[in-house]
Amino acid sequence: MSAFNTIAFVVYPYIMLTLFVVGHPYRYKADLYGWNSRSSELLDKHSLLWGITIFHWGILGTLFGHLGGLLIPQWFLDLFGFTADRHAFVAFGVGLLVGIMAFVGILMLVIRRFSRPRIRVSSRTNDLVVGVFLLIVITAGLYNVIFAHSDEAVLFGVAPWIRSILTLTPDPTLMTDVPPSYKIHILAALGLLGYSPFTRLVHIWSVPLTYVLRRFVIFRKRAAGVS
Repeated sequence: MSAFNTIAFVVYPYIMLTLFVVGHPYRYKADLYGWNSRSSELLDKHSLLWGITIFHWGILGTLFGHLGGLLIPQWFLDLFGFTADRHAFVAFGVGLLVGIMAFVGILMLVIRRFSRPRIRVSSRTNDLVVGVFLLIVITAGLYNVIFAHSDEAVLFGVAPWIRSILTLTPDPTLMTDVPPSYKIHILAALGLLGYSPFTRLVHIWSVPLTYVLRRFVIFRKRAAGVS
């Protein structure tokens, strides 16, 4: 096992995950007023609608697909008759759909940010970096689905390696024979996780889920003659 393999798939992941876990609470405490998405909707709403909608549906589908497909061991799925072949078929179909959506969405958003003068002028360097970072991660992932598709590498290499990282029993040897494009996708995604506490991506933790539970605001007309 090479030193690079150890650094890339043991040391680096834990550094990025530590930044992710510690960085978000720290950012919330230290920069509460900067804890937002810095939306540019007011500057140019029309060009934002389709890109942001397609991107969010695609990236959410990708996220949940990764969580379900990589964190659930194949032996557990086998108990319910969900074989490795079925797993791979579903993963390819769903991954292709949400991957294309995420790619088209982020491409539209990146082009918008660079091409619209009002958006470009109001953008911070951090915003541009995040857009390019997301584009690299999503492009690499979509490339793997279409061109470098390897069920064996995912089911018996990447997935068990991720579980070994999360259970604090890292086994970098699992990544030895994984194709380079998968490694690029994983390392870029980990880098994005580690960088996310210092970007607009912190707004993912502020989804207003409690909004649907809030009490109704009741408006009453003022009765005639009542001051």
